This record gives sequence, structure tokens and C-alpha cells, in this order.
Amino acid sequence: MKAVRDATVGEGVDPFVSPLLTDLYQLSMIEAYLAEGLTGTAVFEFFCRRLPARRRFLIAAGLADLVGWLMALRFGEAEIRWLRTCGRFSPRLIEALAELRFTGDVDAMAEGTVCFADEPIVRITAPLPQAQLIETRLINIIHLQTVIASKAARMVLAAPGRTLLDFGLRRAHGAEAGLFAARAAYLAGFAGTATVLAAPLYGIPVFGTMAHAFIQAHASEAAAFLAFARARPETLVLLIDTYDTEAGARTVVGLAPQLAADGVSIAGVRLDSGDLAAHARAVRAILDAGGLASVKIFASGGLDEERLAMLVAGGAPIDGYGIGTALVTSEDAPALDCAYKLQEYAGIARRKRSQGKATWPGRKQVFRCYDALGRIAGDVVTLADDAQPGEPLLMPVMRGGRLLAALPALEQARAHAAAQLARLPDALRRLDPGDSAHPVVISPALRRLADTCDAAAMVTNA
Repeated sequence: MKAVRDATVGEGVDPFVSPLLTDLYQLSMIEAYLAEGLTGTAVFEFFCRRLPARRRFLIAAGLADLVGWLMALRFGEAEIRWLRTCGRFSPRLIEALAELRFTGDVDAMAEGTVCFADEPIVRITAPLPQAQLIETRLINIIHLQTVIASKAARMVLAAPGRTLLDFGLRRAHGAEAGLFAARAAYLAGFAGTATVLAAPLYGIPVFGTMAHAFIQAHASEAAAFLAFARARPETLVLLIDTYDTEAGARTVVGLAPQLAADGVSIAGVRLDSGDLAAHARAVRAILDAGGLASVKIFASGGLDEERLAMLVAGGAPIDGYGIGTALVTSEDAPALDCAYKLQEYAGIARRKRSQGKATWPGRKQVFRCYDALGRIAGDVVTLADDAQPGEPLLMPVMRGGRLLAALPALEQARAHAAAQLARLPDALRRLDPGDSAHPVVISPALRRLADTCDAAAMVTNA
């Protein structure tokens, strides 16, 4: 990818990998840290302060991409050349960056884990300059995929048993966002994506039908269907609403014997406009009467989880859905109130006390309990060394900059997400706005540490 044009940076720099894809203040702070000799061990945690009004839970996602970026982290010759010529930074900083590699530890929730506000999703333990440098990209990766996975999970819950596909690349906020969305949606339970690069990059199944332009380019709808079927006979899905949806269905019925004689079977038809429920009922009747009961009906066009839930509740005979804008932009809740904050430095717990943005100090762990039916019953956020009943959610991923073991494959993470959704209690499965109704308890040990930090700060600032 050749998006970088500055000749001092050079061709061949991948902007998605380059450590220059960061905020300026990260480099400025590293320079100041080095000037003071502040290079001790720091502990940062990424978490959400509160859930959006229309979210009762989140799905953690993006860890594999974050780990891949951390393992490849380095300033190459092109980046160092630009740092030297831009005139902003000292030789000491540039020399330090030229040698920089990530040598820290990562603890994190497994991808696909249901999580809530105040719970650390990722914990970084590393020399302060390293832990600081990675903040921007860590948030960028984990935030976006968690946002999209959480939105996709709501759609999966809204349309149980239906095939859901990501159709959102063209409306995504950039190329990488489209790829991350395809991955996060698949992790959360979508069957696949229309984004072709997601197949070789992530191993995600890709699907596609046809555009209205193909129909319009032919003299008739029937001619377009025949031409497409002969060119692309496998898993054939025909778009039938370019002119008149019900007439398109009848055209399909009329062509079916001819295609069958050529060895081509029709897998499905797609609706993309109008009253999808009414059209689906009419089309289902036409197909069934024409001996095409096995042909599936697929729908797309401005769908979100609420429309999905309405179509399902109304009994619309639709077997699958393609979802674009509402998914890849997480239209109703496009961003999380999330943060990556220093919790400990040089062995001393640190606490931000800003109004409305205070943090719980220290290295933390989340313990989850389940009820007698195996459903999620409550979480306790406590200090990492304060063992509690239940399942610990943050697990060791990297030590000393090295991966401890291969991360779960995407298919495994997807299975984990499905198991997590299956364990949601009814109160958390609802789509309407409201409090999560999920108890996240801050432990007494963590509250005591916060009080200790506050008291120390009062003495220091007196």
C-alpha cells in the first residue's frame, strides 16, 4: 500500500504498521520521559468507563491484530529518516526509537468475551516509554473491533438461526475499518462478508450476489439472469427487485427448468428494497408454487438489529440478511467511552482523580460467577493478586515481548463468542435502552487501594 507520499518517509511504508501512526504527544512524552530518566515499569489498562445507552454488554475483540502489531513494532529506516529531517525531535529520542522493540507483558480477555464497564480488557506492563508509545494504536485496534463485534452480537441475538453477512465495506470509514469490521462481525457470529480481502487475510468466508447494474446492462431481466447463471453457476443468488420484485420472482420460476437442464440450480433470490416482509411473503408463495421451495430468500437494504427483530417477530420468510452501514459504523453507538490509563508506575499504584474520569488504581483482574443454569451472574473487579471466587477473565498473552502460546484461531474465538452469548441472561439479551442490570462489583481491596492513593495525593499536594 502506497498511501505515504512524503519522499522523506519513502515508498513502501505500510501506514497500518508504521509506528508513526500515532499521536504527536506520544513521541513528545517519550522524549520528556527519557530526559528525566523515567523508564521504569509501568502498568496501563484499557477499559470502558461506561456503556453506551443502547448497550447492555460488549464483546472484546481485536487482540490478535494488536499482538501482531506489537510483535512487529519497530521504526524502520524510512521512519527514522523522517524523524531526523522533520526538525522536531532530539538525536537522543531518535536513537532510542531506532532501537525500540516491544519487550513488555500483555494480559487480556480472550477475544469474544462478554465484558462490561470498569473492567480492564487489556493490561500492558512495560517500560514506561514503550507502554506510552503503543497507546494510540492499541485503542485504535481494540476500540473499533470491540465496537463492531458488540453491534454484530446484537444483530445475531435479534435474528437467531438466520444467516447474517457483512455488506459494509463501501460505507466503512476507511479500508482498514472495513477489514476490521468484517473480522469483528464474523467473530460475533456473522456467517461471512462481501469483503474479498478478508478471505486471504483472516480466512473469513466471502459471499456475493449481483448488482442492479448487471440487470440494467441487459435487454431484459431474464437475459441478465441467464447470463449471470451461466457465468457464475455456483451458489447462484439472483437479485429480483430491480424493476418489480414479484415479477422478478416469476421470472426466476420460469427460468428454473432451463437452468436445471443446464445443470444449474438456483440457491436463492435477493430482495433489496421496499417492504421486505411483504415482498418476502409474496416471493415465497411464488417460489413455492413454482416448485422452488428449496430456494432461499435473502434480504438487504438499511437493516439494523431492530429491523431484524421486527422481521423475525413478524414471521417474514427471510433466510438471511446482508447488513452494511448500521454494522460497520455501529450507527447508534459509534464510539465507546474508553481509556488507556496508567495504573501503576515503579511499583506504586497510580490513580487519576479527574471529575467524571477517576480510575481504579493498580493491576486488576476480573472474576466472573455463573448461576445454576450456567448464565453470567456477576463480575468482581479487584486487584490482580486478590483471588476471588469465579473465573478469572484476564489471561497472560505475552511475556517479555514474546507470545506465550499461539492465540486462538479466529474460528476458536468465534466459538467462544457464541458460547458467551449463549450464557447471557435474558436481561442482557434485550435490545432496548437501559441499564445493563449486570452487577459489576468493585472489591473492598480495590476500594482500599483507591483510598490509600487519594490520601497520599492529598499529602503530596498539600
